[in-house]
Amino acid sequence: MRVKDSQLVYSTDGGRIRPEAAAEVVPEGDGVVRIRMERKGRKGKGAMVITGLALDAPALKTLAAELKKKLGCGGSVKGFDIEIQGDDRAKVQGLLEQKGYRVKLAGG
Repeated sequence: MRVKDSQLVYSTDGGRIRPEAAAEVVPEGDGVVRIRMERKGRKGKGAMVITGLALDAPALKTLAAELKKKLGCGGSVKGFDIEIQGDDRAKVQGLLEQKGYRVKLAGG
């Protein structure tokens, strides 16, 4: 068999080592943190979505954990948004304003 005629089927050159990913760019926003209520795709149960926080991933996770503890509910961080279960936007607004954020309630 000649080398020119062969086609590469499998190679271990790359292995499992992934190239270093570029650091995620934190969106700047307009300085206003928005809290909106979402019910779509949640079988009628609502969740507050907090957007506009100009924080990196570790800081978002710590802020989400703090909010969840103070509200006594669940939630998660998805992308650069914090999702908190339930509908207590006024309390979340107060907690974020205590931290120095400008907060606006968005949506219905």
